[in-house]
Amino acid sequence: MKPAPLPLPRDVPLRVVLDTNAVLSLWHYRHPRLVDLLGWLEGRRAALLTRATTLDELARVVRLPELAIDPDRQALLLADYRARTVPFAEPDAASPDPSLALPQCRDRDDQKFLALAWEAGVHLLLTRDKRVLAMATRPPWRDRTLIVTPERLLRHVDAE
Repeated sequence: MKPAPLPLPRDVPLRVVLDTNAVLSLWHYRHPRLVDLLGWLEGRRAALLTRATTLDELARVVRLPELAIDPDRQALLLADYRARTVPFAEPDAASPDPSLALPQCRDRDDQKFLALAWEAGVHLLLTRDKRVLAMATRPPWRDRTLIVTPERLLRHVDAE
């Protein structure tokens, strides 16, 4: 049975946020099945949006001892990812933070990616985090941003 297509726009470049789990899946673990996903995102001229807080979180995670990523590999991973991303403006400290109106995720580190996705008005947030995925069906997310796993997006790509 073919998966239901994802409601993604076809006439504009996609605006996408990848959380740390998704970045690690694509850049560190290099899951063979997901390699096609990077090509598809590039083919769709997807803007992979980041900001200092999300890049800092990724840098923190790749240094975790349990991942055992050697320092040279960490630097390469971070540089390659940054080279493919588009910086999104940091919130203006003088203005009210629009992400405060969002449902809060239990993990403050995940909230950084949700805030970026909301403020940037992205089409797609790719994650493997169960708490973030649980937000996909709740307002205000369900009517604005698709929150899916890289694997779910790949099924959509394969069905195109």
